[in-house]
Amino acid sequence: MKLNIHPEYKETSFHCACGATWETQSTKGGKTTVEICSNCHPFFTGSAQNFVDSAGRIEKFKRRYKRA
Repeated sequence: MKLNIHPEYKETSFHCACGATWETQSTKGGKTTVEICSNCHPFFTGSAQNFVDSAGRIEKFKRRYKRA
């Protein structure tokens, strides 16, 4: 087996747009910014029923199959 082929893990600080931060290890290291996390994602917060569809695809689908 080859030695020393795996990257080094460094302390990484993740910062979410909602303000949540957490520390973990990553090969990237430093500070990483994410747009959404488990603290603010609708699936984890329980507001998954309030799905926002800006293109109106859901309404179009319902109108199409309402006649059938």
